[in-house]
Amino acid sequence: MQDVLDILPSTMTVAEFLDWPGDGTGRKFQLVDGKLRPMSPGSATHGTIQMTLGRLIGNVLVAAGGGCRVVAEPAIATRIRAHTNLRVPDLGITYMADAPGQRTLPDPVVLIEILSPGNATDTWENVWAYTTIPSVSEIVVVHSTRVLAEVLRRDADGYWPEEPEQIGREDTLRLDTIGFACALQDVYAQTHLA
Repeated sequence: MQDVLDILPSTMTVAEFLDWPGDGTGRKFQLVDGKLRPMSPGSATHGTIQMTLGRLIGNVLVAAGGGCRVVAEPAIATRIRAHTNLRVPDLGITYMADAPGQRTLPDPVVLIEILSPGNATDTWENVWAYTTIPSVSEIVVVHSTRVLAEVLRRDADGYWPEEPEQIGREDTLRLDTIGFACALQDVYAQTHLA
């Protein structure tokens, strides 16, 4: 029996990828340098963290009434090699309103990845790709096996730090771009890490 990966298109552009109906298995993919990269399903802990953080951010954004919105698993076009790269973070935040036919998240300002042991290389590769997007001011990597978040913030001169700020169990997770703050441990509510 032929491996499903052997019958996938060898390369694609972003336009072709957005029109592609999928491989028929229901798997999710990212487009990395024109090649399809399957995304492993997240653990239940990963999913709980993703939904909890999305809800916490969403509640603050709705209460603020400023038109900023959080989106789960949005398609993100990179700035460099944009015609062959479409990445999918766990959460994306933009000030741009939802519009009919919108297939990628326009002008993301914050991107959030949930780090699982099996996807660490892909996650950090995505983070570096996100730094090429001019609208992105903050990138957060939330760990799913321990209470830890790593935050990268673009400085006033447009530069990214050499190392992310580490936020631990007793610390506050701040997203200055959108005026959000919560105790990091609240992100892990209803998980075995709480």
